[in-house]
Amino acid sequence: MSNGEAPPRAAFQGEPGAFSTEAARQLLGDKVVLIPCETFDQMFRAAESGEADFCIAPIENSLYGSVYQNYDLLLRHDLRIIGETCLRIVHNLIAPPGTKMDEIRRVYSHPVALGQCLQFFARHPALRAVADVDTAGSVRKVMATREAGAAAIAGSRAAEVYGGEIISAAIEDDHRNYTRFLLLTPAERVVETPSGANKTTIVFSLENRTGSLYRAMAVFALRDIDLSRIESRPIHGRPWEYSFYLDFLGNMAEPRVQNALAHLAEFAAGIRVLGSYRHAPPLPTCPSSAT
Repeated sequence: MSNGEAPPRAAFQGEPGAFSTEAARQLLGDKVVLIPCETFDQMFRAAESGEADFCIAPIENSLYGSVYQNYDLLLRHDLRIIGETCLRIVHNLIAPPGTKMDEIRRVYSHPVALGQCLQFFARHPALRAVADVDTAGSVRKVMATREAGAAAIAGSRAAEVYGGEIISAAIEDDHRNYTRFLLLTPAERVVETPSGANKTTIVFSLENRTGSLYRAMAVFALRDIDLSRIESRPIHGRPWEYSFYLDFLGNMAEPRVQNALAHLAEFAAGIRVLGSYRHAPPLPTCPSSAT
């Protein structure tokens, strides 16, 4: 960002201190202006309307799987993927400063975070897990209400934002826990493929005929294009018909990619390129799972 240029504005779902804010800083730098949104739909609309320049969309977790709502929103909004990052998810038990472990009785967090810390709860049977709408929001609530015996599970940045203290760190069952985030921006802002782009995401639909998916995959195999992910989602209003989201390693400017998509268009419908972008760096080595 040059002198005098406004900092980028990024919408995210959740509250300050959420894991999405860490992903935003990885993708856009520490000067990014973060715009919290209550729902993923509001986040997408903020980027599409110009309220934000970008939005940060979690799309899959290495343990929990796909974030299906965001796959559906990719079709409903005219945004393009221009980047991605994989963030290691570290869950911490957070409480007001001075709180002792044996004083805690209720632990608030998002249901997915609670479900990823089951071994911790098994080791501490006196603790009761209480589902809440957001990890960082749970910390904010615990710090605001100072409810006796209450704590929350969230990332370390949430503790920093709300003044909480980490009572127990890295309590997730599996330390190889990552979430992949997409960086999205309005289509009209994308005038050229990002520098160094080596990955592309598309979506298309197929007739429900024997071998149709095989034929679709073959157009990439014939050209030695590596597929990194495929996801299917129901098409609303058309029971038992599906859209297929495909990630592959390649740039839209490559002739082999252009030829593959032209071949795919001979029998697939509604092909839409959601973006070409730089592949996230390889996952770092992390500690083995907790026992």
